Amino acid sequence: MKTLRLPPTVYQQIRAHGEETYPNECCGALLGVSSPDGWLVQQAVPAGNTRTDSAHNRYNISPAELVKIEREARRLGMGIAGFYHSHPDHPAQWSPTDFAEAHWLGCSYVITSVVQGKSTLTNSFFLEGATEEDKRFEQESVQIEDDLIQHDQIGSAHS
Repeated sequence: MKTLRLPPTVYQQIRAHGEETYPNECCGALLGVSSPDGWLVQQAVPAGNTRTDSAHNRYNISPAELVKIEREARRLGMGIAGFYHSHPDHPAQWSPTDFAEAHWLGCSYVITSVVQGKSTLTNSFFLEGATEEDKRFEQESVQIEDDLIQHDQIGSAHS
């Protein structure tokens, strides 16, 4: 089983974003570095939900914003580790729509249930597979750990 490792500040940021946007879904990207057992997340980047038709149960990050996020990740020596969004008044479990719209193989998809405006459970699912046709979500453990940021790597990205 894969493990998604998050600093406490990132974990809280994801959950707070879900509460701020309630009753609509929040969304954002996770930046980090890959390890053999999963992603080591170092930063969450909140994004705007561009869905206007059903923002209470769908999300979309604009392609332009996604390109900007990816460029920033590269500049910092990281990659897009995955994405997060909230499920207002629904379980922290992926939906058929979440699966159909998940295309970043090898990334984590974090879902936080927000019940009556308060974050409850946060789960993560790793998108396995080699192609779009054989992709599948596998539950991964979420580990909250202090000192996950690799200061020397980020420092070298600025030099």
